[in-house]
Amino acid sequence: MVASYMVPGLYVEDHEIAVPLDWRGVDINDPAQVLAARDSRSLTLFYRVVTAAQNRHRDVPTLVFLQGGPGGKSPRPESVDSVAWISEAAKNFRIVLPDQRGTGRSSSVSGSVIERVGAVGFHGLSGAQAQADYLQRFFADSIVRDFEWVRRADFGARKWVTLGQSYGGFLTLTYLSLFPEALVASFTTGGIPAVPAQAEELYRHTYEKLQLKINTFYERYPQDKEILARIAARVARGDVKLPNGDILSVKRLQSLGSSFGMKPSFEQLHWLLDDAFDADGNLSTQFLQGVFARTTSYGDELYWTLQEGIYQDGSDSGRCEPTNWAAQRVLNEHADLYAPQHDPLMFTGEMALPWMFEEDSALKPFAQAEQLLQASTNWGKIYDENQLAHNEVPLTSAVYFEDMYVPQELSLRTLSHIPNSQAWVTNSYQHDGVRETSSVFAHLLELASARGALEELGM
Repeated sequence: MVASYMVPGLYVEDHEIAVPLDWRGVDINDPAQVLAARDSRSLTLFYRVVTAAQNRHRDVPTLVFLQGGPGGKSPRPESVDSVAWISEAAKNFRIVLPDQRGTGRSSSVSGSVIERVGAVGFHGLSGAQAQADYLQRFFADSIVRDFEWVRRADFGARKWVTLGQSYGGFLTLTYLSLFPEALVASFTTGGIPAVPAQAEELYRHTYEKLQLKINTFYERYPQDKEILARIAARVARGDVKLPNGDILSVKRLQSLGSSFGMKPSFEQLHWLLDDAFDADGNLSTQFLQGVFARTTSYGDELYWTLQEGIYQDGSDSGRCEPTNWAAQRVLNEHADLYAPQHDPLMFTGEMALPWMFEEDSALKPFAQAEQLLQASTNWGKIYDENQLAHNEVPLTSAVYFEDMYVPQELSLRTLSHIPNSQAWVTNSYQHDGVRETSSVFAHLLELASARGALEELGM
């Protein structure tokens, strides 16, 4: 244990454990192999354990949170009530909050780190090839093995419950595929992917959802059409700089739509536009600072770098079709609609696009490696469809009807092939519903309890 302390209502413990950087060829059931791989080259995996103050000395079940992303660190609760789902889960569980490898305090990967990898090499490779091979160690097959090693090494191999938000739902299906014996029950919120995974199919669905969100925004704030047209016309000159020196392009302006699937994104954009121009008719410093804050990848570099790779599931041979900038290919089919001069200005969603690695200073060090990842046909196996087809672990999933990021059509199709699963389809929440209100996780617990899924925990 690194440290222990209190925040209001929660007892907190910080932990670190070394894990192998490369899990390939390592049998996790053989501790000697794991330790040898770890000794060869390791990462530090950080995780935080939070317990309601009243449960600190009680033997309560353990729940591990599978964070969204990719490239996302776990929440930092300011109090027991500061994160909605934690306030509910802490009533019954001891909660494990891991930072996924490469994020937060888990050997975080930044531009300087990836530049060093290219310079010193990795697995006998150098330059961009080394960087791409290194980055492929940060997907679901490695993340889940990290968590499973933590369970075995630090929790006495005691079964635990998982809660996966967004990309955490993808990790949930990987966990159910690889180590179902580790789980008492699993919950997901807005995070059941298509299995088998196909990036282009995903983007065709999310593109349609995005258009509905854009229409809703302009219906709610029609006056913003003119403001955005003025801003786009000014930005199109190519000389507007963001606070860090990056040029603000129309494409970067359009990326403000990436948060449209969460609350209160419409209102946040509307108020950002409210004072976009100063008294001289120039774009205001507060507007440019706001755009920078919403579009920079500093501190979140892996989010876009790994984005399309999360839809890659290697076959038994480890090979699959390349993503080849799937989001951009779908967007190209609507090029006229996304032209800078289109009225009204259109927005892009959760889409990793080539311009990001050309214009965002935080992502520039990853550009060459990203090109190789987009062309790669060699990926780890993350889903075992046969195992999922014979699933015995109770899986309870919140599926958001209007989800802009993980379309409910694909989620329900996948769940229809997973026995012992239950879907709660609702249009009462957006993609971040579990963070918005404690009632989301509370209802999932009620559904699981009603079908006896938590009997092993005495719930």
